[in-house]
Amino acid sequence: MKKFLISTVLAAGIAGSASAENIGVSMALFDDNFLTVLRNGMQDYANGMDGVTLQIEDAQNDVGKQLNQIQNFVASGVDAIIVNPVDTDATVAMSNAAAEAGIPLVYVNREPVNVDSLPEKQAFVASDEKESGTLQAKEICRLLKEKGKGEGAKIVIMMGELSNQAARMRTQDVHDVVATDDCKFMQIVEEQTAMWSRTQGTDLMANWLSAGLEFDAVASNNDEMAIGAIQSLKAAGKMKKDTIVAGIDATRDALASMKAGELKVTVFQDAYGQGGGGIEAAVKMARGEKVPANVWIPFELVTPANVDKYLSKN
Repeated sequence: MKKFLISTVLAAGIAGSASAENIGVSMALFDDNFLTVLRNGMQDYANGMDGVTLQIEDAQNDVGKQLNQIQNFVASGVDAIIVNPVDTDATVAMSNAAAEAGIPLVYVNREPVNVDSLPEKQAFVASDEKESGTLQAKEICRLLKEKGKGEGAKIVIMMGELSNQAARMRTQDVHDVVATDDCKFMQIVEEQTAMWSRTQGTDLMANWLSAGLEFDAVASNNDEMAIGAIQSLKAAGKMKKDTIVAGIDATRDALASMKAGELKVTVFQDAYGQGGGGIEAAVKMARGEKVPANVWIPFELVTPANVDKYLSKN
């Protein structure tokens, strides 16, 4: 998929070399491992295209700040806007602002609440979250069976920000897998948000351990919270060789944790490819070309058996 995007982008750059596009990019947060890879993907793809410049802004996880950035992009007359939303429920106002100005808009990575009714010249580039939590939960189920866990295997879920569609979907995916015949022996005993944060993941796990909560596996909505959980388990002397902690995103830190024998499951989300896909869509629409309303970059399961394949990808 990444190779396809690269070739497509380069072809578009050659074909439209006489054009010059200024694209405004509002990122939810700069200080995030996954979103840094996403941002680098955008910049690298733009660098490979003639006449494309990016103005990248950090919303610092502030919805109001991000809305102001969109309004400023509109006022300055950018050729297209790319948004990685802070709060996916706030995207209607962003869509309306861009649509009224006739400026193409692309949402990247986080699904806008209005994804099924995006205005003309707007698109969503991401990976299908139905795949992410499903791949994660099915592998947890398989590992529990391998350990000989029967009826009543206990699962805890660390959730991302509840205002974020990905957190809600990844959590629902786990519930859906638990409801299947193959995995109904699993029981979800606790689920709480740790806000996508390693620090808050550490604190949440410490609280669970202090309360005497018993569980057989941790399903975390992302790798950062999973790594935080592992840190607390290690500090409490509860991290064993077969302890099952699962994340999503396949960040570099997560892959290093897996190579160290700690993290047992993650799911590769191609942040770099999503960034490139967002640039491709924005440039095409700025040049008057059609793009699909939804552009999907596939998720892939990562385990200790295939981890080496992903070490250089994120």
